[in-house]
Amino acid sequence: MQRRSDRLIISNNFYTTVMIPIPRSLSRIARNAFSVTIVLAAACKSSDVTSGSKSGNFTSNPCSPSGTLTIPVATSARIDCSGGGTTLTLAGNGASYLIVPQFATDAVPVALQSYQMTAGTIAGSAAAALRIRASGISQLALDAPGASAGLLPPRRNLAAQHRAERVLRERAAARGRSLLMSPSFSARSSSVQAAVLAPPALGSMRSFHVASSFTSNSYATVNAQLAYVGQNVLVYIDSLAPANGFTPTQITAFGALFDQTLYPIDTAAFGSPSDLDNNGRAIMLMSPIVNADTPKSACANGFVAGFFDPGDFDGPSDPNSNHGEIFYAVVPDPNATFSCALKVTDVDFTVPATFMHELQHLINFSQHVVISGGALGSSWLDEGLSIVAEELGSLYYEKKCPPPQCRTNVTQLFPDSSQGFIQDFLYDSYQYAYVPDTTTITLSTDDQDGFAWRGGAWLFARYLGDQYGSTIFRQLERGPANAITAVQSVSGQSFQTLFANFGIALYTDSLPFMARNTAPAVNRFTTRNMKALWARLFATSGPSASIPFEVPIRLFSVTTDTSKLVMLPGTMAYFRLDTPATSATVTIRFSGPGGAAFLPALKSQMAIFRLPPGQ
Repeated sequence: MQRRSDRLIISNNFYTTVMIPIPRSLSRIARNAFSVTIVLAAACKSSDVTSGSKSGNFTSNPCSPSGTLTIPVATSARIDCSGGGTTLTLAGNGASYLIVPQFATDAVPVALQSYQMTAGTIAGSAAAALRIRASGISQLALDAPGASAGLLPPRRNLAAQHRAERVLRERAAARGRSLLMSPSFSARSSSVQAAVLAPPALGSMRSFHVASSFTSNSYATVNAQLAYVGQNVLVYIDSLAPANGFTPTQITAFGALFDQTLYPIDTAAFGSPSDLDNNGRAIMLMSPIVNADTPKSACANGFVAGFFDPGDFDGPSDPNSNHGEIFYAVVPDPNATFSCALKVTDVDFTVPATFMHELQHLINFSQHVVISGGALGSSWLDEGLSIVAEELGSLYYEKKCPPPQCRTNVTQLFPDSSQGFIQDFLYDSYQYAYVPDTTTITLSTDDQDGFAWRGGAWLFARYLGDQYGSTIFRQLERGPANAITAVQSVSGQSFQTLFANFGIALYTDSLPFMARNTAPAVNRFTTRNMKALWARLFATSGPSASIPFEVPIRLFSVTTDTSKLVMLPGTMAYFRLDTPATSATVTIRFSGPGGAAFLPALKSQMAIFRLPPGQ
């Protein structure tokens, strides 16, 4: 492939903006005028990614295992290069392989790593960039009923919501252990508790402290009335909520949804939260203070629908702590008295998924910090699990309403009731799969903006659930704070093995024109057919700058080209190797510039899958 000299601006709100040459693995972005925001260390300079000389010869330096790798068709293997190896010899004779180089780590700084993926001389091979047939899935998507109807509803703008989560997590991380939980609370939360207190009387009043700004650490005191008493949830509504909100019948139905459906779904999957206030329930406080957390002038960037505040777990020395498990939510405000105009239907649509998302964060925090007395769980896995929580809401309604039931348009892929739960992360997963080499999963955190990494975090959490069953989510909540350690502990597999199989599964689940089970179970998803969903998204929303292909993962050929490419730690890239029929073996090299070995901390490896004939 011809080297490119295009340059791409890569920026992030929290890092220095730089310009780097576009390597081959990123040139598809330039070709489609598609900009990507990545997390880039400020110290990274454009000289980190320059073009090198081309050569088809290199010295053998085997990764592990050494020798010639011979694997059956439609079978995968992991090659460990973290011990200083850089080369792999594969059986040839016309075999074709999917090669997925990876840095399977969270133990290094966020900085682009230069690398080369090259082969020895392979004269006569059909090595052409993007040598892949049009996806058979795309035709299935186009022929499916309703291909001209909407796949998903319009995306909700979550920029404001993510900023609020970022600020709250920063505040939680900044608190010293001396401020988190009084000894009496900590002891009580980890021991057998006394009998659960009876709930307050319906209609009774209580005061709360509510975060009134995400730009300053300020709180407002509100008085709220208990509007719904359930077995799992108490719903309070601020006495200053604007008129034209919920009717009594609506608030009863609204509370019952959270109490009898959503809360049980979350706790069945992730376990119960702590119970500091000993009421046996979570509290939902709906207040216009939450509405006002989004300035009217910023409504174009979406609004904060709700949140959980870790400050509520602080000890008595914190005057703003409510000392209990609370989810804060917006109230209907149709006349935009406090901020964005929100009808009852808007609240009905946005708050349930936000509740599912934030309740998982609350459970995660209470398990790791309150009950175990440890550190915050790794943000990327915490976020991935919260997105799984949203998805569980959709799955509940999908199962309850198989097609064509419960759909305004009978050709809809998802029922009306699941729309608010599923609309965002499927788009985000497409964006992740489009740039998997510069969207790090393991080094992304909620103190950063960005959507593609959230799609990747959800995909990885979903993969774990599909491989080990939904009980793994509950185990991860109780596992070690570090996500990689927790994943290894509960799965019994090394993270490197899981990351390799996950990377392969993103491509091999539903190979073009072949049965879905062509790939082994370890290299497939079960809950979702991602290729079918991405292709349906393309059929209904593309082609566009952000959705340019039916399948976002693009393969690039392994050739003798030694141009320098780049990946971030915690990412992967996708290549294919087509071996000549006349060569018994072909050796490839995954290395730093000039053949240098990678630092051990990068956990460099290659995931290999032998492609069936015709792929």
